[in-house]
Amino acid sequence: MDEQRVAVVTAAGRGIGEACARRLAADGYVPVLLSKSGAAIDVADDLGGVGFEGSVTDVADITALVEAAHDRYGRIDAVVNNTGHPPKGDLLEISDEEWHAGLDLVLLNVVRVARLVTPIMREQGGGSIVNVSTFSAFEPSLDFPVSSTLRAGLGSFTKLYADRYAGDGIRMNAVLPGFVDSYEVDEETREQIPMGRPARTDEIADTVAYLCSPAASYVTGQNVRVDGGLTDSV
Repeated sequence: MDEQRVAVVTAAGRGIGEACARRLAADGYVPVLLSKSGAAIDVADDLGGVGFEGSVTDVADITALVEAAHDRYGRIDAVVNNTGHPPKGDLLEISDEEWHAGLDLVLLNVVRVARLVTPIMREQGGGSIVNVSTFSAFEPSLDFPVSSTLRAGLGSFTKLYADRYAGDGIRMNAVLPGFVDSYEVDEETREQIPMGRPARTDEIADTVAYLCSPAASYVTGQNVRVDGGLTDSV
């Protein structure tokens, strides 16, 4: 009998995080979920997993999350590092405190989780980590200065980690969504998207689930755009 696969998903109470949790549960993973609002507890109950209230910016919260998953199930096969949105504002009007808050929210969260789960994944012979980033990581937008800047760094960390731990069977990739229907998207924004609409959260989750799966066993260190053609890069 195959061992039960376990997936840790953060910011899983709504939106992309919830969609990822539901898709991975449908694929046979037991979901271990975290959200700041506590809504992940209800999502996990619905899916037969376990949920916690806490923040990805709090080292104690993410440590408790990973330890609970490992203590309860003995393994962690997939991690989805999803977060909320960092501060926005005019480029030079953003305070040092806001920049530091963004760093904790969209980059150091991934580093800290990686420190915790890597020994577990090495011992069990592999695993997959997927970081939910943004389309503006490599085509920076003045509308999202903190996110654009720090998630470019996340893309570099994703590649460095992937290279360092590929030999241990651990893969790390990033998914770069465009605009998603979990937030209001106005008509002007829709007109910028070649597909003419925002993504559904389940469309992002489908890509995340693929990257977590054995079907993506030779895919690592990639930053995968799921943006309906929004960005111009090839």
